[in-house]
Amino acid sequence: MSEEKVIILDFGSQYTQLIARRIREQKVYCEIHPYTYSPEAIKGNETKGIILSGGPASVYDTAAPRIGPELFHSGIPVLGICYGMQLMTSVLGGHVAPSKDREYGRAQLEIDQPYQIFDGLRKGHTYHVWMSHGDRVEKLPPGFIPLAHSANSPFAAMGDLERGLIGLQFHPEVAHTEIGGEVLHNFLFRICRCSGSWDMRSFVETSVRMINDIAGGERVICAVSGGVDSSVVAALMHKAIGERLTCIFVDNGLLRKAEAQEVLSILRDSFRLDLRFVDAGEEFLDRLKGVEDPEQKRKIIGELFITIFEREAKKVGTVTYLAQGTLYPDVIESVSFKGPSATIKSHHNVGGLPERMHLKLIEPLRELFKDEVRRVGKELGLPDRIVYRQPFPGPGLAVRVIGEVTAERLNVLREADAIMQEEIVKADCYRDIWQSFAVLLPVKTVGVMGDERTYENVIALRAVSSLDGMTADWVRLPYEVVGVIANRIINEVQGVNRVVYDISSKPPGTIEWE
Repeated sequence: MSEEKVIILDFGSQYTQLIARRIREQKVYCEIHPYTYSPEAIKGNETKGIILSGGPASVYDTAAPRIGPELFHSGIPVLGICYGMQLMTSVLGGHVAPSKDREYGRAQLEIDQPYQIFDGLRKGHTYHVWMSHGDRVEKLPPGFIPLAHSANSPFAAMGDLERGLIGLQFHPEVAHTEIGGEVLHNFLFRICRCSGSWDMRSFVETSVRMINDIAGGERVICAVSGGVDSSVVAALMHKAIGERLTCIFVDNGLLRKAEAQEVLSILRDSFRLDLRFVDAGEEFLDRLKGVEDPEQKRKIIGELFITIFEREAKKVGTVTYLAQGTLYPDVIESVSFKGPSATIKSHHNVGGLPERMHLKLIEPLRELFKDEVRRVGKELGLPDRIVYRQPFPGPGLAVRVIGEVTAERLNVLREADAIMQEEIVKADCYRDIWQSFAVLLPVKTVGVMGDERTYENVIALRAVSSLDGMTADWVRLPYEVVGVIANRIINEVQGVNRVVYDISSKPPGTIEWE
């Protein structure tokens, strides 16, 4: 995808994805691979550098993940971080041992030699860095010199300056390391000689060429949901192959208020896409009648979507490819640091479709993180209301109507959710929130409205902050915003007399209620 790249070999660090993000922020393209990735696959003019991530193991453990010495003799600069440094030391003839005083958290790093990796930093000066290790380097490998130390690490940084081999005991990728940006910049541009030319414009140009090379003159179909991922894929594919793209939008009747009309207006009318709209709301509601178990809901919705999509795709004619919005975190999670045999989860967004319909996949966003996808959307001219749309679950409002899903209960939830979204936008905090939504609970409570006793529905409000959806914390919305939302819902949505606010984090809770 890029004319130059940096390869990250993952040894199980919790910070591996963060390393990739920090490198991409400096306009250098990088990929994450398990440590078992072959040296032959790494070599090539486009590979400018290699980074060995941290990890939970100790290099002297018999089951510790290891690599051969040939990687360090390839002529490609290597940066070892934490476990990566210790592995580099062990493989090249140094010595690693348990540290008498372990270092976790903030530490003081003193620069001994401001060479290469510490270019621009002051010798003898101390900087705040982030440590996370119980082992340390006791003896440097031949050819290495000490570059920095800390209170508990006599060799907190080391380097073989002739071969471009650098080891760091601290983590430059985390925000707590005050010199992290400078250190990574020096590795990328001073040691690896990267050009820093990778950005979303170049990504779009390269993707268009790649899509044309893959698709040739064949027709491609794309499932569109209205979310940012599928919308960006549709716009990118259309830019590449034009009228040979057919998009299919299945309205399952579980979308937010006016969402289907908005998506049609933007993608069909503004972008002139060949967009086939399928109103399947009644079909989905019929299948969900009487169903309360959330897993059963998801299964029914997923299987019915595939059936309907397959039915509509046949109307398009002969199709060879399916385009979908797989993102890089999905790809990474499908191959763990233990290697390709240890699959964590499948990364196919539309599960079962490619195999069932004998289609080949085109996944033009599979190398991007969510924020990068949004930037591609801006580059392609998609409006902000699509580009910055919050994530929405595949089963839609079915997992936000707790219990049985009916048209009446969906309408109550839609109206309440629309009010919440409107007020969140009005308070100018929509983009700062990962997800904000309403949930219709399966209980009714006593209330008093107009001097009369009521016995009506409860709406729960949920707003969370997150980077990737794996963990999340509840958002401290201003009281006045929550008050306005609750007041409007109770007064404007018929059938609701109580509103509560969910202050659970993930873990132990999940973002969605079902």
